[in-house]
Amino acid sequence: MVVLGIDPGYAIVGYGIVGHEGASYKALGSGAILTDADTPFEDRLKTIYEAMNEIIEKVKPQAISIESLYFQNNQKTAIKVAEARGVILLCARMAEIPVFEYTPLQVKTAVTGYGKAKKPQVMEMTKRLLKLQKMPRFDDTCDALAVAICHIHANGTGARRLLSRQIGITQK
Repeated sequence: MVVLGIDPGYAIVGYGIVGHEGASYKALGSGAILTDADTPFEDRLKTIYEAMNEIIEKVKPQAISIESLYFQNNQKTAIKVAEARGVILLCARMAEIPVFEYTPLQVKTAVTGYGKAKKPQVMEMTKRLLKLQKMPRFDDTCDALAVAICHIHANGTGARRLLSRQIGITQK
C-alpha cells in the first residue's frame, strides 16, 4: 500500500509518501509545496493545485491521508488554510483517490502511542519508524509523513471501523 500524507497549509503544504508491506514502513518520498507570501492568494492556490496534481499523478497512491484543521487563535489563517485544503481535496477527488482525515490527536496516538505527545516526540518517532537518516527540512513534511503512518496503522483493521464511529474519521 502507498499512502500520500498531507499536512495542509497555504505557505507550506507538507507531503510524505509512505509505503507499507507486512510490518515495515518505507519513506518513498517527501517534500513541501512552497508559495511566496508576496504572491496573490489565488495564485498561491493555483500553485498548490498544480503541484498536488503533479505529485498525485507521479505517485499514484492508493489513499491520501490529510490532517484535519485545528486552530485555536487566528481565524483569518484558519480560513486560508481551509481554502488551500479544499484545493487539495479537489485534486484527490478528481484523481478518484480515497481521502482519510485524522485529527492531530489521532496522528500523535498512532505514531507515539500518546495523544498528548509534543512535536519533537512525534518527529523522532516518525524518523525511527521510517528509518530516516535525518529529519526532513520542514516540520510540515515530517507531519505529513506522520499522517501517512497514522492511516497505515488504522487501515484495514477493526480499529479503523471503531475510530470512524467513535472519533469521527471521515472517508470521502
